[in-house]
Amino acid sequence: MSQSAQAAPEGHIDYSKTLDLPTKRLILFGVLLGLFLSALDQTIVGTAMPRIIDELNGLNLYSWVTTAYLLANTALVPIYGKLSDLYGRKPVLMFGIVVFLIGSMLCGMAGEAFLGNLFGGGMMQLVVFRGLQGAGGAALGAVAFAIIADLFEPAERPKYQGLFGAVFGLSSVIGPLLGGWLTDYVSWRWVFYVNLPLGLLALAFLWFKMPRLQSGLKAKVDWLGAFLILVFAVPLLLALTWGADGNYAWTSPTVRGLFGLSAVSLIAFLFVESRVDSPIIPLHLFRNPTFAWGSLARFLFGAAFLGAILFLSLYLVQVQGVSATAAGTATIPLTFGLIFGAIVSGQIASRMGRYKPLMLIGLSLMMLGFYFLSTLNADTSYNSVILRMVLLGLGIGPAMPLYTTALQLSVKPWEMGVATSAGQFFQQMGSTIGTAIFGALLTTGLTENLSTSFAAQASANTGTVATTLHRISAQVARGENDGPVDRNASPPSNEEIRARFARLRQNVTSAVQTGDRDSIAALRGDNTLPQEARTQFTQIPEGGVAAGVRSGFDQTYSAIAAAVGSGEPARVKAVAANPQLPAALRERLSAVPAPALQDQQVRAQLLAGIRQGLDAGKDQAARRAEQQALSRALSGISDGEKIALASARAAKVAFAESVAHIYLYCIFAAFLALLATLMMPNLTIPRREKGDRAMPAHAEI
Repeated sequence: MSQSAQAAPEGHIDYSKTLDLPTKRLILFGVLLGLFLSALDQTIVGTAMPRIIDELNGLNLYSWVTTAYLLANTALVPIYGKLSDLYGRKPVLMFGIVVFLIGSMLCGMAGEAFLGNLFGGGMMQLVVFRGLQGAGGAALGAVAFAIIADLFEPAERPKYQGLFGAVFGLSSVIGPLLGGWLTDYVSWRWVFYVNLPLGLLALAFLWFKMPRLQSGLKAKVDWLGAFLILVFAVPLLLALTWGADGNYAWTSPTVRGLFGLSAVSLIAFLFVESRVDSPIIPLHLFRNPTFAWGSLARFLFGAAFLGAILFLSLYLVQVQGVSATAAGTATIPLTFGLIFGAIVSGQIASRMGRYKPLMLIGLSLMMLGFYFLSTLNADTSYNSVILRMVLLGLGIGPAMPLYTTALQLSVKPWEMGVATSAGQFFQQMGSTIGTAIFGALLTTGLTENLSTSFAAQASANTGTVATTLHRISAQVARGENDGPVDRNASPPSNEEIRARFARLRQNVTSAVQTGDRDSIAALRGDNTLPQEARTQFTQIPEGGVAAGVRSGFDQTYSAIAAAVGSGEPARVKAVAANPQLPAALRERLSAVPAPALQDQQVRAQLLAGIRQGLDAGKDQAARRAEQQALSRALSGISDGEKIALASARAAKVAFAESVAHIYLYCIFAAFLALLATLMMPNLTIPRREKGDRAMPAHAEI
């Protein structure tokens, strides 16, 4: 029998009874500040990434800046939780903050000259240092929630857990705003340096006010189990990330090898954990129905929760036209709903003494929010989207802190760290796996919906526009073209498209009529125009098409004058053979007798007549050529505008339908989480009566 399953260890202290409330609140402030750092770092970096990529020249490593943090953070969470049970919360939490701050400082210095070629170029340095940040941040997330159980009695925990849940919501609001401001007005490096003063402040509070918070367990660290859980989690997360991002095909040897390594490591981990005295994740916890069903529910909740945030941001960018930078702040209504739901549900749970009804209500609201999100379309108003976000946030809010409360109520006080971190680990794994699955479903659905949407737009048009849209539809269906969908950029609105084509018409008109060099340069640099059209515009002569025609007439007269002035019949016949000359003029030149060419007066009369005829037709031909050139160009631009508008509409419709379809799967994930929650025992939160000691936190009634 493992030590963690026995009675309370000798030396275990109930800090909820021994610490006074002011001290608890000071400790809580320091812990909240540390947790805020970890949560903020996951949202503040995104707005700075375009500037970082530009300066460090590392577009090929863009996704790894996030992936490195995620890998280290997720894989180490259960290890830190177990270490905090063995050695105390304080040393593990402070170690995590120190590592996080060192990682933050190094991230801010990435690419600096004095670092040389450490780990390669500046972007590779940032990736490595972000992994170090994630390693520190894992301790913050793993230990912070367990400290609530150490400091407060069960009846008080839900309201404080709600504050912790609100921290994550607050960071998602402040992070993008602060990151954008620092990047634009200070430096992207301060996106990382800003962690230093806040982290040092948190360390000061914890160092002077926080006791060790030691469980009393005396056992060796299960280093083999720690190693195996790393070898299980990291390859699994890598395979899911690479497969979802399209870096590798799901059937590629690399992805399959990573999945295989992860599966073998999981089997070995379970074997080892069943035989050691102090396992990283005690398997006997899974015999606890609250822990087992709660972990499953958190796994499913994590998949649905991150899917909601991620795909809602994509919808806002692609359909509502919100900029990619502002997409994070555009979900503020959801965040406010989440914060309100987390805090209020925690307060109500503390007063009711039960958490399960509130969790079921929250999951039901979450499912209702997903249902309304599944009705999104390309014409849904932004205000209507806000109402859906608020409803979803109100549903998500209660579940986040109350699952932690439930797990903590169901285990022994000396198992708080490992149980709390295990629940968080399952939620993060659910988020990663859910994102990969939903991302694959989005990609598949988007291809089909794009083809259908382009075909529908083609049917609503005629001529060249319809032909072009049909061709795009066929290319999308064959996988040859992804259509005008860029997930990282806000698509142009109809007003922007019309404004662009209005400028294009002005440039074309100016180029054709006057030959304006600036207009021609703008047309030559417009990548939306076909290469053939851009080449034709560069051939417009100085002064415009009409001037070119007049110049051509003048050159023609000069050639005729030179031939006639020479008095040589052969030269005159050669000029008369030019098919570009009017037929009447060619006939007239061919009819000139050779002796007449020897008479200077006859030649002068002949040239005067020719000049008069060319002058009479020159202006008319110039106007006609200019009108024809301008009409053809403007007609092509009109077709191009129709194609652009139809393409934008097709992309928005396809994307809206694809995202809405994803939310149907989110409903299913939330429903499964609801069923798992229903299977959890309805534990009563122990309440303290005046003069009485609180009931043990693990009591089940």
